[in-house]
Amino acid sequence: MDMKIITELASFIKSAPTAFHAAEKMSAILRENSFEELKERERWELKPGKRYYITRNHSSIIAFKVGQELSDYSFHVTASHSDSPGFKLKENAEIEIKKKYTVLNTEGYGGMICSTWFDRPLSVAGRVIIKTGEGLKTRLVDLDRDLLMIPSLAIHMNRAVNEGQKLNKQVDMLPLLSGEGKETGTVKSLAAEELNVRAEDIYGMDLFLYNRMAPAVWGSGNEFLSCPRIDDLECAFASLKGFLAGSNEKNVNVFACFDNEEVGSGTKQGAGSTFLYDVLWRINRTLGKDEEDFYRAVAGSFMLSCDNAHAVHPNHMEKTDITNCVYMNEGIVVKSHAGQKYTSDALSIAVMKAICEKADVPLQFFANRSDEAGGSTLGNIAVSQVSMNAVDIGLAQLSMHSAYETCGVKDAEYMIRAAKCFYNSHIRAAGDGTIRIEG
Repeated sequence: MDMKIITELASFIKSAPTAFHAAEKMSAILRENSFEELKERERWELKPGKRYYITRNHSSIIAFKVGQELSDYSFHVTASHSDSPGFKLKENAEIEIKKKYTVLNTEGYGGMICSTWFDRPLSVAGRVIIKTGEGLKTRLVDLDRDLLMIPSLAIHMNRAVNEGQKLNKQVDMLPLLSGEGKETGTVKSLAAEELNVRAEDIYGMDLFLYNRMAPAVWGSGNEFLSCPRIDDLECAFASLKGFLAGSNEKNVNVFACFDNEEVGSGTKQGAGSTFLYDVLWRINRTLGKDEEDFYRAVAGSFMLSCDNAHAVHPNHMEKTDITNCVYMNEGIVVKSHAGQKYTSDALSIAVMKAICEKADVPLQFFANRSDEAGGSTLGNIAVSQVSMNAVDIGLAQLSMHSAYETCGVKDAEYMIRAAKCFYNSHIRAAGDGTIRIEG
């Protein structure tokens, strides 16, 4: 076990309080590894053996490596997501209360566990759009200090609090900003001060609350990592590391990280958009291939849909399946569902098993209890736009969608090794159900 990986993972997550910051951090890592940035609005000129990346909405990113032996090429794709459940500030956020308090008006983003946001230091981060002499410019902002808190109601005022409480996002979940009345525009002024611009030049804002608690490694054997946004930045980080390390000249290796998975992926930058299709089609065309080459390549391609899975809860083992339940620090999780919420089938599971055997990585299997509704992920959504063989995988964690989640310290390294092996391989689908894994 390499604890340097956990230190790097914790640092990565801490630097990514929003999907915008996650995409920027990944962009910086790619630039450090000689990737050239492309723009969707510009003409592409790609060359075999080169590395490229592209962002959409400043919150989704796709990177790719072009092989040099592409006579019978395919796309090898990992897909994860950059967003996490939380709270987004409304446009006019400040609410003054009897000139004694100012709270911020927020709305829920995704399926968060509301109670985990109480009584902990919070701040605000995201993007702002600034009017400049050259037009409207996007800037990222992080008010990097303990700025807010959502105070819980004392048990003396709610005696039934430990018997179950229904929380109202419009009433219970508004963060306290100030001990005095503040005017509308205070948050905008704070963002302007941080960016050294005029408040009146900020024309738009996408700002989110984020948890300020630092990552912690804990347990009797230091076997756990807890921090915000493990779902799904752990998989994004690990698949990116594997992508950077792996290479096969017969592939176009692709790393994709989409925004808005937590709200259904149906945005221009989500897995349900044309983003992945657009990039793969343009790669094929720019390399001098024709439409037939593209459809042949896609038919032989493979995707790892990487999103975390539920570990067995020590106090609620009854919530997981009897035989298909998973644990932290015991390897990659393959997720299956008869109702097709996950992409995994016998063929794609077999490919993943072969990859993990080659990488010497343990594999475990997850299915929901048949009488419990489970979650879904981006795999099926992405392959509905670009139809290829795919398997849904992840890493086991506790407290999914909490403001402070927990994973095992061994598992990120397992994912890196498996992703590297996947990208080192050339997977060939013959069309008759036969798949060969070379490399």
